[in-house]
Amino acid sequence: MSGKTALTRARFEERFFGVARWIVIAFLAVITILPFYYMVLLSLKPIDALLLDPGSLWVSAKDLTLSTYRDVLRSTDDGGQGFLRFLLNSALVSLGTVVLTLVAAVPGAYAVSRLKFFGHRQVSALFLAVYLFPATLLAVPLFVIFAKIGLSSSLVGLAVVYVAQTVPVSIYMLKNYLVTIPASIEEAAALDGCSRLQTVRKVILPLALPSLMATGLYVFMIAWNEFLFALLFLAADPGQWTVSLGLAQLSNGIEVPKTVLMAGSVVLTIPVVLLFFAAERLLTEGLTSGADKS
Repeated sequence: MSGKTALTRARFEERFFGVARWIVIAFLAVITILPFYYMVLLSLKPIDALLLDPGSLWVSAKDLTLSTYRDVLRSTDDGGQGFLRFLLNSALVSLGTVVLTLVAAVPGAYAVSRLKFFGHRQVSALFLAVYLFPATLLAVPLFVIFAKIGLSSSLVGLAVVYVAQTVPVSIYMLKNYLVTIPASIEEAAALDGCSRLQTVRKVILPLALPSLMATGLYVFMIAWNEFLFALLFLAADPGQWTVSLGLAQLSNGIEVPKTVLMAGSVVLTIPVVLLFFAAERLLTEGLTSGADKS
C-alpha cells in the first residue's frame, strides 16, 4: 500500500512540476518580452498616433514609421540626436574593455586554479571583496587620478576604469571553470613537450572557450550599460559620449518625443541582444566533453 502511495505521489509531483515549469516559463517570458515589445511598438509609432491611443498594443501599416530611428541616429549637425556616434564610442570602449579584461584575467584565473601558493584559497574571496566598496566611493579618487595623467575625458581612460572593475569578477568566473578541466589533459600536453605557456594557449584556452565567451559577454554588458563613470569622465565632451549618456540626455529633454526616446532605448538594447544570440552556441556547448580519455 505504501508503495502505491509513493508511486501516486511521484506521478502527481512529476505532473505538477511539469505543468508548473511551463507556467513559470510563460510568466517570465511575458514579463520579459512584453515591455520590450511595447518599447519597440512605441518607437515605430508617430507621436500623434501615440497621443490618440497610448494603450494600443498594435500599430497599423499606415502609421508605421522609421523616422524616429532616423532622428536618433542622425548626427547633431543634421538636427538628429547623434546616436550613431554614441554607438561607436560605446562599442570601442566595450570591446576594448573585454579584450584588456580577458588578457589580464586569463593568466590570473589560471594561476589561482592551478598553481599552489600561500593564500591561494583566499584569493578568490579577496577578488570579490572589491565589490564591497560602492562605485560612488571610488569615482571621485579615480577621476582625480585620471585628470592628473590626462585621461579624464577620454575613452581610453574610461576603458581602463572598467577593466579595474571587471578583472576581479572575471578572474573569479574563469577560475571556477578552469578547475573543472582535468589536470590529466595538461599532463598529457607536458609529456608531448608543451611548455606551460603552450599548454595554456593550445589546450586550456580552446577548452575554456565557453567560459571565455560567457565572461566576455558579461564584461561587455557591464561596459555597454555603465553610466556613473561615463557621466563623470565624459560629461564635458559630448563628442566622447557613450550610448548610455546619450539616452540619459534624451530622457531629460522636455522637447524630445517619447517615441524618439523609445527608439533610443531600442538602439541601446539591440546590440547586446544580437551579441547574446550570436554567442549562444559557444555559451551552452561543453567543449570539455570527452576530452579526458583516462
